[in-house]
Amino acid sequence: MTEKLDNDDASTPSSTAGRSIGVRRVEPAYRQVSNQLRELIVTGEFIPGERLPIEAELGTLFAVSRSTVREALRELSTQNLIRTTRGIHGGSFIVEPDPAHLHEMIERSLGHLAGADALSVADILEARALLEVPAARLAAERRTEEQNVLLSGSEVIGSNSEYRRTFYEGNVHFHEVVLEASGNALLKVMTAPIFSVLSTRFHRHAAPADFWGRVSDDHAEISSAIHDQDPDAAAAAMHLHLEHLGGVYLAIDRAARAEKNR
Repeated sequence: MTEKLDNDDASTPSSTAGRSIGVRRVEPAYRQVSNQLRELIVTGEFIPGERLPIEAELGTLFAVSRSTVREALRELSTQNLIRTTRGIHGGSFIVEPDPAHLHEMIERSLGHLAGADALSVADILEARALLEVPAARLAAERRTEEQNVLLSGSEVIGSNSEYRRTFYEGNVHFHEVVLEASGNALLKVMTAPIFSVLSTRFHRHAAPADFWGRVSDDHAEISSAIHDQDPDAAAAAMHLHLEHLGGVYLAIDRAARAEKNR
């Protein structure tokens, strides 16, 4: 395997004998190594806790230098796929999967995209609805009695500005309980980063006076439908609630942008 490879891996048009063809440039050697190792990890060829072959063995397997192997392992480490320890019993070990790692990665990526205006608030809200409306339906079918009690206790009540932070946290907690009650762990992992990104774009002090009261009413409707184990009503109530939230979020975002552009 060649050690010095072109670093540009984008598809690039090239001209050969007067005609244009699409080619994909070869990736750096370390990236090819890390990609293959990643595939072996995610397909279960290497299992959590297992130690990878030592650097010298990997170098022989891939026909690359140990420095290339180290760079590949460093990349896998930053992706929380392996951890490296030193000492006589050290080495590079496959990390036990942790939903929190996925959450953090999605949150960072979404935050970066939103901050660079590559994602609009409307995009984020639409994605949220695609996740939370079905989650409410599942929660009505699967909720436990304990979750039912938590939902009732998580309703946001009142609109006094002194307690707006508490109300906002209660709002997030309510949605987290609905996601938990859905019984699908991936829904919560995928949706939690959306809450975090929206919280950075939502200036709570700018919400209209009746906002939190309406949120409380919406939560009561959702909670009631889930309590009654009525999936259709729960999905409809969540859809309406997210429409209410979306209208306010978009108005606040537009106002913030207008102020910024003055």
